[in-house]
Amino acid sequence: MSTELRRLRNYIDGEFRDAADGRTTEVVNPATGEAYATAPLSGQADVDAAMAAAAAAFPAWRDLVPAERQKALLKIADAFEERAEELIAAEVENTGKPIGLTRSEEIPPMVDQIRFFAGAARMLEGRSAGEYMEGLTSMIRREPIGVCAQVAPWNYPMMMAVWKFAPALAAGNTVVLKPSDTTPASTALMADIIGSIVPKGVFNVVCGDRDTGRLMVEHETPAMASITGSVRAGMSVAESASKDLKRVHLELGGKAPVVVFEDTDIPKAVEDISTAGYFNAGQDCTAATRVLVHESIHDEFVSALAKAASETKTGRPDDEDVLYGPLNNPNQLKQVTGFIERLPAHAKVEAGGHRVGDKGYFYAPTVVSGLKQDDEIIQKEVFGPVITVQSFRDEEQAVEWANGVEYALASSVWTKDHGRAMRMSKKLDFGCVWINTHIPLVAEMPHGGFKKSGYGKDLSSYGFDDYTRVKHVMTSLDA
Repeated sequence: MSTELRRLRNYIDGEFRDAADGRTTEVVNPATGEAYATAPLSGQADVDAAMAAAAAAFPAWRDLVPAERQKALLKIADAFEERAEELIAAEVENTGKPIGLTRSEEIPPMVDQIRFFAGAARMLEGRSAGEYMEGLTSMIRREPIGVCAQVAPWNYPMMMAVWKFAPALAAGNTVVLKPSDTTPASTALMADIIGSIVPKGVFNVVCGDRDTGRLMVEHETPAMASITGSVRAGMSVAESASKDLKRVHLELGGKAPVVVFEDTDIPKAVEDISTAGYFNAGQDCTAATRVLVHESIHDEFVSALAKAASETKTGRPDDEDVLYGPLNNPNQLKQVTGFIERLPAHAKVEAGGHRVGDKGYFYAPTVVSGLKQDDEIIQKEVFGPVITVQSFRDEEQAVEWANGVEYALASSVWTKDHGRAMRMSKKLDFGCVWINTHIPLVAEMPHGGFKKSGYGKDLSSYGFDDYTRVKHVMTSLDA
């Protein structure tokens, strides 16, 4: 007996709509491998309508005093808390994540982040007005940019949507947001919640594939394009946006080095690193995936890490004893499997290295040792529950290998030596350096990388500033 699929819709100019040409795509639950909904496969007409709505809404939203935008964002945060169980259910269908962890690890920071940006709306900063030339007073105006085209990823569909719309709306911009084609359900629910609070056209959601995203970025209306995604996608967005000089905000891939020195508390480090490496099935740009461990403790560390991996569980969302759920889609399962199948002869799979079950896209927690710096699995982002281990001889080599990849988003250092920790935090070429921890984020601190991990910051006042522009106003004192 066939089950009728739920119909998700775009949210444009204050109303839910199908794609103008009626095209849809099926949305699959990665825990089961079965379709549960359809979503619009939006084209040019849909993107045009969303951009027109956002452009029309922008002047009034821009001209609100910050306190009014703050009130709206605080209402959104309250509504997310009130409807948390609905959001969790949608996100679990989207991703197959454990229900309990989604409730404890995603809803609270999302709500906190929205409230942070609600406060930031009233804390616009700039140089004080003053006379820098005789007879003339200069001042700074910090203004919203305009319409923002935003593309969110599938690894954290809800939270990454918050990272995009919250600072943009707080600063006075309007938004056209596209969720990933594999995870639109929670974003559609967000549209229902946010749309009941902000004026029509301020927040719009357009579902679709990479072609839909390309149409948004290439559209003449947005003044800014923001994407969280792969390096390839980011480079494509930057190239497209350059044609009309849109501002670009890119949060791309990562290959976080985890540098473990000989004085580390091994049991604690293994526990924390394995959690940070396998959480969300390793589908996190900051995941602790690339461990560099001092040669004197290498064997002991690898043995302990392999044991931790063997004790880590993956499984269905309603299993309270699992750390992570499935990979997001069959292409991602194929990618992770391919990295393991292509391992060089000198590599050793210490744990895992295989699919779990034949239903859904589950993959075992994996540890691979014996690797060299130029191996593919060291240089390229796996984005799965795979932790690699390399052995280094001294601090200089650790820095060289840690920095020796094209990504530069996050890193961590594990040592009891304060001076060494400070030296490493200076030398590591990454947007974040954690010391004796890995992966915690707070709304007040920036998240973003260097090199091919992109540019621009999420979270913090730096992230808020990215959604504003600076104007100099000079007036004559004699007028």
